[in-house]
Amino acid sequence: MPLNSNILQWLSLVGAIWLQSINGTNSNFPAYSSQLKQLLSLSQLQLNNLAFASDAGKLFGWISGVASVYLPLWLVLLIGSTLGLIGYGLQYLFVTHTISHLSYAHIFLLTVLAGNSICWINTVCYVVTIKNFPFDRQVAVGITSSYLGLSAKLYTSAVNAIETSSPNKRAKLYLLFNSIIPLLACVVTSPVVREIGDHVQESSSSSRRRTRGGFVFMFVVTIVTGCYAVLGSLDLSKLKTLLPPVKNLIGIVICLLAPLVIPLGEKIRCFVEDKRLINRVKRVHNSTSIEEVSSRLENGVATKEEEDHQLRDDDSDGIYHGLGAKEEIGAMLMLQRVDFWLYFFVYFSGATLGLVFLNNLGQIAESRGCSGTSSLVSLSSSFGFFGRLIPSLFGYFFSRSKHMIPSPASIGALMAPMAGAFMLLLNETNVALYTSTAIIGVCSGAITSISVATTTELFGTKNFSVNHNIVVANIPIGSFLFGYLAALVYRKEGHNAHNGKCMGMACYRTTFILWGSFCLFGTFLALILYARTRKFYSQRH
Repeated sequence: MPLNSNILQWLSLVGAIWLQSINGTNSNFPAYSSQLKQLLSLSQLQLNNLAFASDAGKLFGWISGVASVYLPLWLVLLIGSTLGLIGYGLQYLFVTHTISHLSYAHIFLLTVLAGNSICWINTVCYVVTIKNFPFDRQVAVGITSSYLGLSAKLYTSAVNAIETSSPNKRAKLYLLFNSIIPLLACVVTSPVVREIGDHVQESSSSSRRRTRGGFVFMFVVTIVTGCYAVLGSLDLSKLKTLLPPVKNLIGIVICLLAPLVIPLGEKIRCFVEDKRLINRVKRVHNSTSIEEVSSRLENGVATKEEEDHQLRDDDSDGIYHGLGAKEEIGAMLMLQRVDFWLYFFVYFSGATLGLVFLNNLGQIAESRGCSGTSSLVSLSSSFGFFGRLIPSLFGYFFSRSKHMIPSPASIGALMAPMAGAFMLLLNETNVALYTSTAIIGVCSGAITSISVATTTELFGTKNFSVNHNIVVANIPIGSFLFGYLAALVYRKEGHNAHNGKCMGMACYRTTFILWGSFCLFGTFLALILYARTRKFYSQRH
């Protein structure tokens, strides 16, 4: 294994973390949706269609999966970020009156383009982490994807640092940041976010121990980052005094830079080992014959080989445990499997429904007379961050346990409290709104993280980039159906109101009941999927 491959391995993970942390540009839509509605003179139904358009880009996510197979990953990154620059950038130029005219159809298509850009960056992050950490792919993907849940918090902190008073100016800043920050991040990270090669799989026992230590450190950094994000999201006057917007943003940036400690530590270790090796060779040259040196080197190689063989034996229940798939199939065969369609509709009724709720969070808060939309978006983002992290945390430290819950059962267990959270929203208090937002954020985030592992477990890793993009294609479908349902109820309840704005609990009461019922139905489907795959998971564990 080349001396610097470990460094490149960890640098690729850090780069993927940075990319994911800025890639959730659609997640901050609720923070400025009300202002966008006013700036563009949109109806609630038109605004809902824009939320759908952002998710509709995922219908074409499979293109990024195919591109990742045939194109260099740095080019895939640049294509994705350029799509986002065009999609959000032209909208920004329009709302700032730099461009004189864009029709609603143009805005819709630009939003689809911007939504599709997310798929390209996501695909690169997934491919790199799966390839570069073959024995720890679930934890690597889990850690990186958890930072996607931090995106709304990051963008909100950046906007708060510049503008806190004018809602219209804040909406324009969101569009500006959505267009330029992903492009800058892709340019910075493209040299390191790449496949390292087969060398990663030829690890010695000492290298494996360092990898374990690196992941433990990464978990600590990630948990600290999440706690900081949650504290910064709470709408408390004392916290706002101690942590003004600029300091809050600086703290987030420091948390994002913290993972660099691992590759820097690897670099220092390599430098120290090089020095020791040079000194050792000099001492051996001065005190030992060439024949003895050769003998020692041969013994050293043999010892290392024995050590690696012992590592494989010791880790037969750990590192290599759980890497098998139910079957290794492509997209066409996957579409013919009953398990796929069960899984598709489970995701549809869980993570997708949670995303639709978050897309409508701005209008939900406004209809209830709650002014803290930004803090709600930050709260959902922060808890979504933890939700994405928790499955990886448990999987890494308890993967050897025979009592580890299979992925379909875990998804079902997470959807039950989501259904309860939708029913809790029937309570008109702000406490119920904040509590439900946190529950839906953490549960939908966890389901999103688990689904990456579930796709590889059920359908293999060889065609993962295409297969998983097909799975998440249900997001735009659910966004349209669930969002359109919410918009119809909203319009019905607010048809006599001024400017079509609906105020009061009635605006979303029926919607919450229906969403909660769909979530319960998804829980039932998850249990069916678990029953069908139980034998596979029992053999796997």
